[in-house]
Amino acid sequence: MSKSGVEVTADCVNQFNDLKLKKQIKYIIYKLSDDYKQIVVEETSSDPDWETFQNKILNAKASYKGKEGKGPRYAVYDFQYELEAGEGTRNKIVFISWSPDEGTLVFPRMTYASSKEALKNALNGIGAEVQANNEDEIEYATILKDISKGKR
Repeated sequence: MSKSGVEVTADCVNQFNDLKLKKQIKYIIYKLSDDYKQIVVEETSSDPDWETFQNKILNAKASYKGKEGKGPRYAVYDFQYELEAGEGTRNKIVFISWSPDEGTLVFPRMTYASSKEALKNALNGIGAEVQANNEDEIEYATILKDISKGKR
């Protein structure tokens, strides 16, 4: 359980293990349930297109007490990249915490921030972490640069 009292559902861990071991899922997007008491799987996909994934994250919505704003999300992406100097291909499972600086309601943003560690701790095998608060931090080239050099 997280500091906020939010629980990670078993499906979150089961889907992550499928991504990690079976290699049939390319990414998982997680969200907080509508009552903000559980972290749940919003979507899984085998589509390797980064832009499709990125658009889903960037266009997420969250609501609280009748108001709607941009939605924070967690995601896990099985990132594949080529090593420099032709040394081959590598995969790294990247945990992404998306919480836009602008347009996000305060309660969802704070609840996501205080619940992140609970999800990360439940997912064994994360190779890198990205905290993204604006669109340029979730660009493919930005993440590739960081994870391929071991910065994240």
